[in-house]
Amino acid sequence: MSHDKKTKIIVFSVLTGILVGLILASNFNLTKNGFADNESEVFREAAPKQAEVTVPSQLENTSRAFVDIAKRVIPTVVSITSEKVVKVKDPFSKFFHNDDFFRKFFRHPDGNGDQEYTQRGLGSGVIVSSDGFILTNYHVVKDADEISVVIDRKPHVGKIVGTDPATDIAVVKIETGELPAITLGNSDGLEVGEWVLAIGSPFNLRLQHTVTSGIISAKGRTLSLSGELTYQDFIQTDAAINPGNSGGALVNIRGELIGINTAIYAGNSGGNVGIGFAVPVNLAKQVMEDLINHGEVVRGYLGVYITTPDEELSQALKISDNKGAVVTEVVKGTPADKAGLEKYDVIVEVEDQKIEDSQGLTNRIASFKPGNRIDLKIIRDGDERTVTVELEKRNSSPNDAAPAVSQHTHAATGKLGLELSDLNRELADRYGYENEEGVVVSGVAPNSVAEKKGMREGDLIVEIDRKPVTTVVALERFAANFETGQIVLFQIRRGENSHFIAIKIPK
Repeated sequence: MSHDKKTKIIVFSVLTGILVGLILASNFNLTKNGFADNESEVFREAAPKQAEVTVPSQLENTSRAFVDIAKRVIPTVVSITSEKVVKVKDPFSKFFHNDDFFRKFFRHPDGNGDQEYTQRGLGSGVIVSSDGFILTNYHVVKDADEISVVIDRKPHVGKIVGTDPATDIAVVKIETGELPAITLGNSDGLEVGEWVLAIGSPFNLRLQHTVTSGIISAKGRTLSLSGELTYQDFIQTDAAINPGNSGGALVNIRGELIGINTAIYAGNSGGNVGIGFAVPVNLAKQVMEDLINHGEVVRGYLGVYITTPDEELSQALKISDNKGAVVTEVVKGTPADKAGLEKYDVIVEVEDQKIEDSQGLTNRIASFKPGNRIDLKIIRDGDERTVTVELEKRNSSPNDAAPAVSQHTHAATGKLGLELSDLNRELADRYGYENEEGVVVSGVAPNSVAEKKGMREGDLIVEIDRKPVTTVVALERFAANFETGQIVLFQIRRGENSHFIAIKIPK
């Protein structure tokens, strides 16, 4: 066989073997498809038929409930815009006011150096009656020259019916056709953990009717806000509340109004951190009715200064816990004075309702009207007794020197450390102690028990363990008998207010 013929046979055999191998490999699916090979098969295998998802009926019902609440409540929540003209004195006007050269460049509308600008605010409100009464916060409309209530993007002129800075509540009225009104709930029956929705206009009108959800996180909260805010019993919620939500609605799972959104705790971020506060609707309703019917809020007046007891004060006054409101002063001629209340009395119940602290007594007394006769359960020298008081009308004048109650708090325990001075004319004038007797605190050592218990420079010590002191010598005579672990009760004056501070003598 020739060399060429042998070569052709070998090549043919090799090619035949390769072809047979490919055929066999394909039949047994041993070769891999490329990315574009058999595309329809790849697609069909990657997308199998999906099974239907079953949603639990309870979850679906809850979701549907939120939708229904929003539909019913949103029409009753409005946006409130306010405008206030503010005058600012040009600090340079007194230098250049009469100079014609500078007047060409620093012209003022009134020609006397005052400049005006318009300050605008945004808040929310809740329609509480079909004839146009709207509940909101006092700080939303405070000092406003013009108020506009926005409903369905249409502004309506709002008129302030009345305000109550002590609760941060205000009532606004608009004149229009019949309006949808929200249903008022009962905030006294609320429980921590209930679902709630917050509705309002955060930040700007483009975000009006924003709905957020959460739960009631706590009840009976007090805050360090405006000094005008006397009556505090806030509902705390983690439903998102932001600037502009003030005055908006907090509603329960039935769509009933349970609170007026008022404030947030922003921490260091300046934004929502899940801690918001609302005025309970029962308190807001009481204020609203007084404002509509009388133009002012009419509250009962007792005539005492009070404080919340801490552990040392409780021991000094022989009470079993740190609850109640301790009377630090009784104002002469007031209902409390006429009923026989005394300094050091601890008020623990009002009309069979327990009093937890001084704020609780403040709120409870305010819930009664002038002329109401109420029973107070008190502890005096360790013994319980009942005192009946006929309340009078609280004077709303800013110069009222005898509020229904005035709260004072005490710092934590620590070490005792005081610098003292006899009260003389100079110190009396400096600290405002006209016709007073006592010993002036001229210094408080850092980190001492006195500092930690709240004593300050300028305090006037008038009693120690219920015995009056008028000189440093007399006070030091008392101090010489102090024993380690003994609890000593100080009564001090601070301005017009009276305080009790109980200090445990350190080693």
